[in-house]
Amino acid sequence: IFKFLGAISVDLGQDRIKPYLPTILTPLYRELNSTYAEQDPTLKNLSQEIIELLKKLVGLEAFSLAFSSVQKQANQKRAMRKKQRALQTVANPDIAARRKLKRHKNKAETRKRKIESLRPMYKAKRHRSNALKDLAMVE
Repeated sequence: IFKFLGAISVDLGQDRIKPYLPTILTPLYRELNSTYAEQDPTLKNLSQEIIELLKKLVGLEAFSLAFSSVQKQANQKRAMRKKQRALQTVANPDIAARRKLKRHKNKAETRKRKIESLRPMYKAKRHRSNALKDLAMVE
């Protein structure tokens, strides 16, 4: 898709690409700023190359305006999701408590896995099932 976006932008030219610049930059920006552990470095390099191509094609000023608007929109979305999560903990405390229990359980499992990898002779105790009763709130 990134190659397609680059080809379309070159084909359209400088004047006709400007209205579509924020739309084209959105997935490129998302790929550049992603923090996933299993991130593909070729995608990141490709998005960087297409951004450089767009910068040369439309000029630095137009590119900067479009890029800053995409950046601002992404930050607003991130803040909105964070705010929604905070409101949900207040509005639905039972869902929040269940999510918290699940997070703590996953954290403990991760810790056990890490210990096992560091000390192969050590075997940590694990729960036998991941049923709903494991996620139930204990009074």
